[in-house]
Amino acid sequence: MDKNLVQRLISGAVYGLVIVLCTTPLGEIWLAKIFPFIKEYYLFYALITFFLLAGLWECIKIMKFEKSWEKFAVIPIALIVYYRFSVKFFDQSFFFQFNLSEILGLFLIVIAVTTLFRFTKELYFDNGKLIFSVIYLALPFSFALALPSYSDFNPDKVFTLEVFFLFVLIWSSDSFAYFTGRLFGKHKMAPKISPKKTWEGFAGGVVLTLILGFFIEKYYPELRGNWMIVGFLVSIFAPLGDLVESQLKRSFGVKDSGNLIPGHGGILDRLDSFIICVPVVYLYFVLEKLV
Repeated sequence: MDKNLVQRLISGAVYGLVIVLCTTPLGEIWLAKIFPFIKEYYLFYALITFFLLAGLWECIKIMKFEKSWEKFAVIPIALIVYYRFSVKFFDQSFFFQFNLSEILGLFLIVIAVTTLFRFTKELYFDNGKLIFSVIYLALPFSFALALPSYSDFNPDKVFTLEVFFLFVLIWSSDSFAYFTGRLFGKHKMAPKISPKKTWEGFAGGVVLTLILGFFIEKYYPELRGNWMIVGFLVSIFAPLGDLVESQLKRSFGVKDSGNLIPGHGGILDRLDSFIICVPVVYLYFVLEKLV
């Protein structure tokens, strides 16, 4: 067997296992035998925080900051933003209402993505790189903290299965789109940014992810929202997340965001779809609760 394939399989399995342990009760069950104080949401919070830090480090390298104060301010400023959101979410003072900070955060993500595609030259200056890095990473990972649900009977109990199934849908969407594209793909979706993506693959990803969302909704009715809708949103925005990161790397002449996951690239290469899908799913949960 090809050595690179073995490497990809092993590192992919380890990555998947980490996601499972930190977003399902399995992590708490297994680790509580050694560390009785471990809670499911501790693992989840640690996972998202690690993703943020690793992503920021990769973003700094991709965007090739000069030796300026902005380069050293990226991580501290991003952590301040992240902390402000995390306090709100984990103190449970937020109950999916449209507050000004959430509206502003969602709006800023749209502006950052638009700037990347339409006004790329703005990101060639360190102050632009700083602003983009904070918005592109700190805000989506902050919104990820709001996806878990709380128990109505025990306010200290947090369930993170919503995040686990979001990962499942993203992985499925990417896989379905890839295999459908390989079999039937003829019309390129964005040839200059991501030459392998096709409209046929995109359509296959939408249909099959919708089907998977149906089964999640059927067998896990306790989850927040309707998961056929979540599946549809993921199938639409996961490819956009991949295109955003591809455009970022292309703009700065980089092939992979890093090498943290051997054979797969860096954290941003694995989480590009997650970064864009999280704010969208978050917004859906807000609207679903309001309705």
